[in-house]
Amino acid sequence: MCEATKANAKKVLDRLEKAHPDARVYLNFSSPLELLLATILSAQCTDEKVNQVMPKVWEAFPTARDIADAEVADIEKVVRPTGFFRQKAMRLKEVSRAIVEDFGGRVPDSMEALTRLPGIGRKTANVVLANALGKPAIAVDTHVHRVSQRIGLARAKDPDKLEAELCAIIPESRRTRATQLIGTHGRRICGAKKPLCTECCVNALCDYYGGRAKGA
Repeated sequence: MCEATKANAKKVLDRLEKAHPDARVYLNFSSPLELLLATILSAQCTDEKVNQVMPKVWEAFPTARDIADAEVADIEKVVRPTGFFRQKAMRLKEVSRAIVEDFGGRVPDSMEALTRLPGIGRKTANVVLANALGKPAIAVDTHVHRVSQRIGLARAKDPDKLEAELCAIIPESRRTRATQLIGTHGRRICGAKKPLCTECCVNALCDYYGGRAKGA
């Protein structure tokens, strides 16, 4: 990997840190299980809505075993506001059952084990590893994918390949924070439809703003 690309990544992250010192994961959670289930519900849904729904999930189903043993229709009633509620209710039940039966009720703490859970991919696994289990990881959500491509930090269209590209230029010690910073920048400045390029703290380092990116 070109040292210049690594140096550019460092400059980008340093500037983002100054611009967004409050960057964080925006799903509320108090345990790895809560973050895992919240991340499942966040698909095609705002974090704000998920944060409203998750307390109701725990009120109705206080433990992973309660979710695993519940009727899918009862879970559907609670998670309905997050959209795609039938699929999500089934996923919550399947994941909770696997955690109870295969991992003694505890969320596993490795990529290999997490991605063995039904329907859990690298992005969700990395969210949990980085934010709830204290392991360095880059979680490529829609914001990280878009902003990384626009700036020119990574090029891959496939999220897993883009994750690998970012890991090649971002030191392990900064990967969790990088996800938070890049994601927050995507929410606040580098939006999908109308990026606020003139207000961007990294526009001088950005391919998109410089007119060099193709089809961004």
